[in-house]
Amino acid sequence: MKKIALLGSTGSIGTQTLQVAAEHPEHFQVEALAAGGNTGLLLEQIRQFKPAKVSVATKEAAESLKSQVPAGTKVYFGNEGLIEIAAGTDADTVVTAVTGSMGLPATLAAIDEGKNIALANKETLVTAGHLVMRRAAEKGVPILPVDSEHSAIFQCLNGEPRERLSGITLTASGGSFRNLSRAELANVTVEDALKHPNWSMGSKITIDSATMVNKGLEVIEAHWLFGLSYDEINVLLHPESIIHSFVEFEDTSIIAQLGNPDMRVPIQYALTYPDRIPLKANRLSLAEIGKLNFREMDFGRFPCLRMAYDCGRMGGTAPTVFNAANEVAVARFLRREISFLQIEETLEKVMQQHTAIADPDLDVIREADQWARRVASE
Repeated sequence: MKKIALLGSTGSIGTQTLQVAAEHPEHFQVEALAAGGNTGLLLEQIRQFKPAKVSVATKEAAESLKSQVPAGTKVYFGNEGLIEIAAGTDADTVVTAVTGSMGLPATLAAIDEGKNIALANKETLVTAGHLVMRRAAEKGVPILPVDSEHSAIFQCLNGEPRERLSGITLTASGGSFRNLSRAELANVTVEDALKHPNWSMGSKITIDSATMVNKGLEVIEAHWLFGLSYDEINVLLHPESIIHSFVEFEDTSIIAQLGNPDMRVPIQYALTYPDRIPLKANRLSLAEIGKLNFREMDFGRFPCLRMAYDCGRMGGTAPTVFNAANEVAVARFLRREISFLQIEETLEKVMQQHTAIADPDLDVIREADQWARRVASE
């Protein structure tokens, strides 16, 4: 029986994690849940899984929740609540599925307590990969990727000599607007952007997929997870999202991981690694699909991906600023304050004003994050 603490239980990854737990009650026990403002769904989850501890975003929501949870369930709130859920329970594994950089302090706290980390929050490594991976190595804590692309690379590398690795390729669907020209992007709407052709995801990551920021963040995450230079990480457009990613070795052999687009697969693998257990899901039939398509990445069409590579190579606080500015720009787009193309314009303007600081500590990272949010808001 594996005990799980889940950060971001009401989001897309969180709800699918709980689907996996519900399908295998003999394997998983939900010890703790943390959510944001969707207390209605959280209350349903509490009644189903009976966690010992839960946390919500605000004190007001916590006070309201206390009168509705079963006796014995402790209720927390805010950043301190997130840290309590991550580090203050008997959980073996912490699934970090909150959106944005807010997951960083809780992830570090969980590592300090020796918890296995099932990482679905890519911003944690984007903003502080040097700190997280160093701390995990010191504590002997495994960082198990939940992103489908990084899970694919992780699976392809199992049992293989890393020194014989030539490079990795992350595949990208291209998002909602993959077939539109730059000119056609000028008038796209929020509703258009939220219609991802392959995956069921939250609104923020769906927008990031359309701008290709999401793939850029994944490139930076892969750099830290697998200890690779940016020249060893490639991106390939693959509209069907069947090949989730692949690795190439010195002898030109390529190993790929394939499957239908279903986030429950990498979630479950992170929870059961190194074992595998059954999953009620549609099996992939290559005969039914018939053919797969691929296109070279066009950095002119997707400038946000180029910016992400540049920030990754720059290092220091540059990825933190890139990520924070993007979070603000996407939120503004979703509120219809700016157009779709103004997301990338915002990122470019913020990055032009930033001078990266090398090897930042947590305080410097927080300051850079706050600076980027303020500038992007303006």
